[in-house]
Amino acid sequence: MSAGILDALQILTKPVGEACAEATRCTQSGALVAALRSNLAELEQRLRGEPRLKEVPGFQHRVRQDLEWCGNSKDPTWAFVQECLVLLLALTRHLTHLLESFRSERDPSQPCTPEAAPPLPPDVLSVAQQKTVSAALQFVVTLGLCPYLSPGVGIALECRSTFGAAVAAAVDRNVAPPPDRRLLTTTFAMLEISEASSVATLVLTRHLGDILAGLCQLGYCPEHPEEGRAEHSKVVSMEERTECRKALQSLLGKVYQPIVIKELLILQGGPKQARGPPAGVAPPRTPLAHAPPWLRRLCGQLLSERLMQPNGVQAVVRAILEGAGGSAGVQAAASDWKKCDAVARILAVCPQQSLSVESYYSQVCPQVLDLLHFRDKLTALQFQRVATCAAFTMVQKQPELGRRYLLAPLFAPLVRCRDSAEGQDPSSVQEWELTRCVEDMYKVCVVGNSSCPALLTSLEDILPVLFSLYCFTKRNVSHLRTPCQEILLWYLSHAESPEALRSLKRLCILSGPTGGVSPGFEFLPGSEGGARLAPKAVCSDEDDALYEKLAAEQWRVECLVQLLAELKDSDLPGGFFLELLKELTSWAVEEEDEEKVEQEGTGSSASTLLQLEERLWGRVAGQGQRVAFLQVLASMCERLSHTHLLRRPVQVVEFVEAMLQRACVGLAHGSGGTVETQSLSMGMGLVATMLTGAMELSAEDYSCMSHLLQPLDQISKQHPEPVIQELASDLRATLATHGAYCPDTVTQAAHRWKPTKSSHSVPEAHSKDPHQTVHNVPTKHSQTAAMERTPTTQPSFGPPIDHTNSRTPAPEVQTPGPRACGSSTGEPHDALPSKAFTECLLEACDPDVPTKAMALRVLTGMVRQRDAETLRFQDKVLTLFLDNLEHDDSFVYLSAIEGLAVLADTFPERILKRLLEEYRDSPTEGATQKARSLETRLKMGEVLMRASRAMGDLAPHCGHPLIGVFLRGTRDEDSSIRTSSLSNLGELCQRLQFSLGPLVQEVLGDVLLDLYRTLKWVVRSDSDDVAVLHAQLALEELDDVMRRFIFPAQKLEKKIVVLP
Repeated sequence: MSAGILDALQILTKPVGEACAEATRCTQSGALVAALRSNLAELEQRLRGEPRLKEVPGFQHRVRQDLEWCGNSKDPTWAFVQECLVLLLALTRHLTHLLESFRSERDPSQPCTPEAAPPLPPDVLSVAQQKTVSAALQFVVTLGLCPYLSPGVGIALECRSTFGAAVAAAVDRNVAPPPDRRLLTTTFAMLEISEASSVATLVLTRHLGDILAGLCQLGYCPEHPEEGRAEHSKVVSMEERTECRKALQSLLGKVYQPIVIKELLILQGGPKQARGPPAGVAPPRTPLAHAPPWLRRLCGQLLSERLMQPNGVQAVVRAILEGAGGSAGVQAAASDWKKCDAVARILAVCPQQSLSVESYYSQVCPQVLDLLHFRDKLTALQFQRVATCAAFTMVQKQPELGRRYLLAPLFAPLVRCRDSAEGQDPSSVQEWELTRCVEDMYKVCVVGNSSCPALLTSLEDILPVLFSLYCFTKRNVSHLRTPCQEILLWYLSHAESPEALRSLKRLCILSGPTGGVSPGFEFLPGSEGGARLAPKAVCSDEDDALYEKLAAEQWRVECLVQLLAELKDSDLPGGFFLELLKELTSWAVEEEDEEKVEQEGTGSSASTLLQLEERLWGRVAGQGQRVAFLQVLASMCERLSHTHLLRRPVQVVEFVEAMLQRACVGLAHGSGGTVETQSLSMGMGLVATMLTGAMELSAEDYSCMSHLLQPLDQISKQHPEPVIQELASDLRATLATHGAYCPDTVTQAAHRWKPTKSSHSVPEAHSKDPHQTVHNVPTKHSQTAAMERTPTTQPSFGPPIDHTNSRTPAPEVQTPGPRACGSSTGEPHDALPSKAFTECLLEACDPDVPTKAMALRVLTGMVRQRDAETLRFQDKVLTLFLDNLEHDDSFVYLSAIEGLAVLADTFPERILKRLLEEYRDSPTEGATQKARSLETRLKMGEVLMRASRAMGDLAPHCGHPLIGVFLRGTRDEDSSIRTSSLSNLGELCQRLQFSLGPLVQEVLGDVLLDLYRTLKWVVRSDSDDVAVLHAQLALEELDDVMRRFIFPAQKLEKKIVVLP
């Protein structure tokens, strides 16, 4: 029966045949009417004569009995539409009946085997049959629906094809039924046809927009029609209008929402006046017609309803961006960005239908955050653009609501890490929550790369927690390390300078509450490479707890300095450094005030024990704060180069100003020494160098230098040394005249501090590895003195101003000392060192600490650059480094350590052999050197460790002798040597990639049983499948080794021994 109805539809919609050839010579509309009449006549004739179509008239009759609108019409187009609708309704009702019978007759208890295919439902149409139904539907919509839409409602036929005008002319509107009645009939018939599942796809995917346009006009068109349609204003009753509105809502609810939104946007029409394309650009496609006001309001309301329903944001985004991103090219990418920005602006605007802005934000913001969680690459990229743009726009327009409904859920896992209580379940902050939180923050902040005050303020609140997580990832292997670092760098680079400096002080525990992870909790590694929050293990030993606390604080400082090192083109590291120096200057005044208060309190009889205890506790807290402060300052001086800290002349001037202010405070209190004098001379030499043309100074620089006039005046009057007084006075005069008056003392000071060619590139190479530290060497000097002398190790400064009273003659370098080993084998006997090299060696033997340290660094740079002369006299350089290794000053022996490590990297076999001899506890047989002191051996261990790091691919070849020496050191009687050797042994094994060969027993012998038990526990209890697999493989390997040892393989062989 279905085949007969489909054959009738095919007859009705077939193309024009030869019988209508004469009709085609007239107008297109006349040809169309003639073709329709011909097909109607042929169908009526074949229904009477062909046996296979004999059941079709019966179905048509039953359908016509149920339809009130079916009747004869003088308009051939409407008669053709009625015939198509009758056949289509007959087909859908018959298919629905077959499907119901199929479902009722099917036995659900009958088992289905996996290989058996499910039975095919009887309502399935073939490709040819779908093509026939599609043609009939297209005729119905073209002839029975589109011509009766008001102007501006939907897409007009003229805009669809050139044949649309002919179709509109072929329709006769002056005969019954009226146009609105025809529109109502066609629309409801199409809705009934779409109820059949096999035909619904064809109707809703191709003609949904036309059906929506018809329902909108029938249900919402104003009562006063326009453009001469008054005669048809009463053909649609109020009940039918209400039914159309219900049908519209039902249709919008059951169709895929992105398609609905796209059709509503098209139905809403284009702007009133579309701007023309710019010159040289091809004109776009035909723009949309301007919709009437009532339709625009209706579509806006329906779109707002779609947006505010669950998953409405995703539907809107999919509707607008569907197909975007698949094209290539700059224009396509720009178009995608424009679409994303347009969608973001749409989402940020509260619709009029919403009860309030807060209600709208509470519904939409969670959906905006959900756009960040898609895994498909193309979809995720587009949705991420929309989400980031929408988030920034919403936070900018409504900061309070954006913070409450958008940023608070975004940062919620980190906030819970900060606010966790002891009784709270730690599993409430799970690994996937932290991972999603960090990834979403990275997408919003770093990828979006747009800042606003509300976002920066909210991020500042949880910055300590994020920094704690970053410190944890730096100690472990985690995929969260990079996003955490990028978020922190983004905040530091976008925040205002005062807020960024305040946050830096909080992160290194210098001011205010830290705001990190809640006490009693800590981050632990997650099973998927992330992190999770868990209760901290209680440490019963107070010493161990104190050590863990200090180690954690030190690690936070190191991570902060490494973070500052990543800010390459920012003034923030220099600003933070200068802020610390200014605070250091105020310490002397605070100490004097504290002493006065203490003296007054001690002399007062009213002072009680409670007040004394409070005062003592306050002093202890202040001292602890200062120790942390010095720790931060020392780490910055050690790991950040001067070019990173002092990038601009203004920062150099502020640095010198801090030094001069500190010198003035020292002079006022009567304190001072060699270190202070050297720092002061270095600072004034810097100013002299800047004033004599070393760099171009602007008006802003001279204005900043004016702050140096007051401290220079005080120094010129109060400093005990006449040379310093004279230089300070002359510098003050030069500054006051902006360089117009420049005495000879200023020029001479600038000449002394001008950088030399040989020293220009040394600190650059030294600063390539900012993480090199001496782990095992105790520092004898205070961190304050270390900070003051740090600039003297930089390349911009030469030797300080000579003080003949305090300078002792340098010893002759050519005379070998007690360490001299003679000249190298490749050194010619008649070759003499150059003057520059000789001066460098002399300065390395100078008793002045800054001069000696600078010379050692210059020699290190020359060895690193493989200077021919330096390599020729490598024995002298080696002896010089070894001699300075015993120096008490940290800058001298650190420079010697660096030089020995570079020498070992250049000549590994020869230098390492000498260093190994120096590291041993007592001299070997035949050796003439004295036994090394404890501190020197620790320094030599650091040299060996740095040399092993620099070996690279040579580590397996040159590293095994180091293992033997470190193993011997682990059995030393001194605990410091044992600790140093054990630390060095662990890192060396890592450098060797644990390829220890026959020495594995020496390394793991003491812990072999514990290692075996740990592997067994992992196999039995660990939840990670990968860890269990590796532990099982290790146990199998151990089992094979033990079996081969206990049960060696028997060899059946004969031995013939010949006796003498």
